Amino acid sequence: MKYIVADFCIESPDGMMQTARDLLADALAEAGFETFEDTDDGIKGYAQQDAFDREAMDEAIECFMLPDVTITATVADAEYRNWNEQWENQGFERICVEGGITVYDARHDHVDASEAPIAIGIEARQAFGTGTHETTRMMLATIAAMDIRGLRILDCGCGTGILGIAASKLGAGEVVAYDIDEWSTENAMHNAEINGVGNMQVMLGDASVLQTVEGHFDVVMANINRNILLADMPAFARLMASGSKLALSGFYASDIPLLADAAAALSLDIIAQRQQEEWACLLMEKK
Repeated sequence: MKYIVADFCIESPDGMMQTARDLLADALAEAGFETFEDTDDGIKGYAQQDAFDREAMDEAIECFMLPDVTITATVADAEYRNWNEQWENQGFERICVEGGITVYDARHDHVDASEAPIAIGIEARQAFGTGTHETTRMMLATIAAMDIRGLRILDCGCGTGILGIAASKLGAGEVVAYDIDEWSTENAMHNAEINGVGNMQVMLGDASVLQTVEGHFDVVMANINRNILLADMPAFARLMASGSKLALSGFYASDIPLLADAAAALSLDIIAQRQQEEWACLLMEKK
């Protein structure tokens, strides 16, 4: 999958840079951007070439809501090989998550069973999900708080496979995962292998691949941006029976009312929620 990279230069009043970064990243989801990294003078955003919407990007900049903030953007093709190498070489410190889960950089570290009840080694290869982001940590804590032993789990937009791997290690009977990016599906399968997870199937595609999946899932997990969640929730709900759970993150707390309204139309009730900084995580149940 080929990507474009956009360098957004933000000129803002003192103390407003991080707020401007967060609001801009949220607005740019409409233009197809999936991943962001902070720079000294703003953010860089990455979008698949086929999903990139230049007009939506320009509109997000033109209609930016913060006063006295100026944004300029430079767009270029992301060099496929070098970007992958950047991800492979990027390490991260161990992350301990509520529920006894420890996530570690499998390329540079090792955690054995005596150090943590549930240890997950991740080699991030151009895929989201190392546990460093608030949304991933909240999703991990949410599934760790549930008894999922023997259950059938769906991981939507799996990235590195971290959530599906965690579900398997928490006792799930079967895990089905998918991602639109072939780098992510390959990375998820690789991470499942190095973690000794043998009950996880990984498919390539967007939510349309769920049309090929039979039966219902006990728990559906999706850590994706707000707009994709809103578009794909009907597909998730079709694969849920009464009592099935849906764990969602990847959005801001300010987005909760919008997601709650969409969920209610699908007979999904919010039964729990978490928040870290401005990010939120919801747990829902199918009526």
